[in-house]
Amino acid sequence: MKILKLHLHIIFIDRIINLKYENMKKLNFILIVISLLLITGNSVSAQWQKMIKKNLSNWEQLNGVPCADLVDAMTPSGFIALQVHSIGKEASKVGLQVKWKNIRIMTANLDKYKTPYTPVIPQISFLDNAITEREKQEGWKLLFDGRSSAGWMNARTKNFPATGWEIKNGTLSVNPATKTQGGGGDIVSVDKYKNFELIVDFKYTSGANSGIKYFVDTESKNGSLSSIGCEYQVLDDKLHPDAKAGINGNRTLAGLYDLIPPKNKRDNGPDNWNRAIIIVNGNKVQHWLNDQMTVEYERGNEAWRKLVATSKFRNSPGFGEVQEGRILLQDHGNAVSFKNIKIREIK
Repeated sequence: MKILKLHLHIIFIDRIINLKYENMKKLNFILIVISLLLITGNSVSAQWQKMIKKNLSNWEQLNGVPCADLVDAMTPSGFIALQVHSIGKEASKVGLQVKWKNIRIMTANLDKYKTPYTPVIPQISFLDNAITEREKQEGWKLLFDGRSSAGWMNARTKNFPATGWEIKNGTLSVNPATKTQGGGGDIVSVDKYKNFELIVDFKYTSGANSGIKYFVDTESKNGSLSSIGCEYQVLDDKLHPDAKAGINGNRTLAGLYDLIPPKNKRDNGPDNWNRAIIIVNGNKVQHWLNDQMTVEYERGNEAWRKLVATSKFRNSPGFGEVQEGRILLQDHGNAVSFKNIKIREIK
């Protein structure tokens, strides 16, 4: 067993203390921070804590209790860092201390010593266009494989657009610059869904408008409703004029378009990836943006119908009340990209 022991005395200045383990060339390691002590003034406000961190899946425990299960494909090796924040001019924070001790790392024979993995907390995956083993067991499947248009078609023609959309570097993007006559347009999933949890990573450009729609019915009325459905709005709220239209912000990012404005919104901004989650279970629906729930509603009741009656969908009988429908990615004429599109049906 290879163990590195570190003994630290932390000086509180405005910097991060980086600890580099020179032999850390393997992708796997177990880091044990036996103790973390928080002290406020002369009194101890927290007892010593024990944290265990394993990389690759970024699985963490605090005092033997799993607290993080994150999967990504980012930097596989590097520094171990203990962070110190300056207090600036906040006099009330004078005397606050954080102390570490008994910091050890293991890089060999990990299977012999690791704590067995238990799926007791949600797993968050940021692997590009891939499903983890646990996600497979939980019923997740990809709607976009990162390489082809399989599973998607134009909402009207039933064929994937020859121009206006492109698949490049693992992303599915609206590219208006390539659109020719008859190209582009909204695309929908080949399959229909009823109760589900949908994850879509999206990136909008400056001033862009798009959307993720669900309960889309492409067959009724000879296809005239092929682009109509409940919409998770994708929008640059700062630069697109639609953000100021509608009522009380109900056309802004992560809201239910033209119906319900979002709350608790945390937008990463243009040219950065955001994560949308839509959960449908019966008539109850939720929108999430970057791990914050922004909208929650129930469709199909009298309150829903009154809400629809005040919207641009008032002339669409039964709007939002179909039992199942397709997922739609909107081409609104602006450059927008999507990836990591996956869905889990709720039985």
